[in-house]
Amino acid sequence: MARGFDAAAVRKGFAHPDGPPALETALRHAHAASLAARTDVPWEELRSAASAIKSDAMDHLDALLVEFEKRCEERGGRVLWAADAEEAVRHVVAICRRHEAHLAVKGKSMLSEEIGLSAALGAAGIKAVETDLGEFIVDLAGQRPSHIVGPALHLSRRDIGELFARRLGVPYTDDAAALMDIARRHLREQFRRAQVGITGCNFAIAETGTVVVVENEGNGGLAAGLPEVHVVLIGIEKVIPRVSDLGVFLPLLARAATGQKLTAYTHLFLGPPAGTHLYCILVDAGRTRLLGDPHARQALHCIRCGACLNACPVYRRVGGWAYGGTYGGPIGAVLTPFLEPGPAAATLAFASSLCGACSQTCPVKIDLAHQLVFLRSRIVAQRTRRNPLRAAGFRIWRWAISSLPAYRVSAAVLRAVLAIGGVTGIYPPLLRTWSRGHVLAGPPRRTFRQWWKKRRSA
Repeated sequence: MARGFDAAAVRKGFAHPDGPPALETALRHAHAASLAARTDVPWEELRSAASAIKSDAMDHLDALLVEFEKRCEERGGRVLWAADAEEAVRHVVAICRRHEAHLAVKGKSMLSEEIGLSAALGAAGIKAVETDLGEFIVDLAGQRPSHIVGPALHLSRRDIGELFARRLGVPYTDDAAALMDIARRHLREQFRRAQVGITGCNFAIAETGTVVVVENEGNGGLAAGLPEVHVVLIGIEKVIPRVSDLGVFLPLLARAATGQKLTAYTHLFLGPPAGTHLYCILVDAGRTRLLGDPHARQALHCIRCGACLNACPVYRRVGGWAYGGTYGGPIGAVLTPFLEPGPAAATLAFASSLCGACSQTCPVKIDLAHQLVFLRSRIVAQRTRRNPLRAAGFRIWRWAISSLPAYRVSAAVLRAVLAIGGVTGIYPPLLRTWSRGHVLAGPPRRTFRQWWKKRRSA
């Protein structure tokens, strides 16, 4: 379920002395690095190819998932299916209990955030340790990730140094290398002791039953390779048809996410090594609901690069927590109503300037701007059907802009209403609803037409 707008967290973020300016600066730099890295490849050709592959995969998703299951199990893995978050969590808990695990190390996985896995494992008496550096930091701080790729992007080195000193009992330092070394030494012991490793999945290849995990820190490989049990959480939209498709997606993902030509580690897991166990959990959790919506299904093409967040002027200002769900930014505004539905999620489509930067930068050509417009129109239509007064207001508005004389009359009436409201604070019902979330500016002393007429006659 969507968590809803976290007003307290957002206010705290804005109150931070380095908060919004630092976030915007970091995102601008990330976006610039991504754009610079795209110049040495046929970027638009790769984007079009990736979009076509994803579209074909979604059209044949049922067959590709069955093929992935067959090939993975032929290689010794076991594939489990989860209709929702609760079933996915039950699978993971059952696996841990089957192998008598009391400690699990987790590689980076937005799907595990989405289903609330760490909290559920803790409630079952199984300690879950985040091993991605950013996830480790926000977990220590008792926070949620604020960005798909950079979970701790909102925290400064000073914040992290104080956090480590307080929670890990180490001397304070704000030196980046020293902070990474502290985290490395702490996590190394967790890797050594863990009985279960849990990772996400960037791509699941139907042709060979291969799980692909892309990362930069090496923690994903350690989480998958050191414990005897490897659990992979796979959103059903992550399946792609062929191994050769990686030649399209890997250059796109690295350049869009971090400005690299290729990420440091690309792991291809083809079944479990001897004496170990591999479990792949295919998770729906609202994805088929999205697949069935012809206007929004393209959002399932998302490869979780975070490029649209970096480019979005709204996200740059408010950060990920303001969106209330697991996914922030433009892609979150489209995904959350389907994956984590709730009253707050329904209005996320309005948290956008509709500038189109998200559509332009997306490496798989998701037309997010038009998806947001569609979701807005659907919300307005639903509310209008439920509210006769709102419907009447829109009929009046349609008449008011249907001709020049009607527009002039309606503009004069609106100016009078705004002038009275500015003095009394009393507005008609429709404007009263609008004014709850907007500041209604009073009308100017003279209209543009009046100014223009006087100027022309001068």
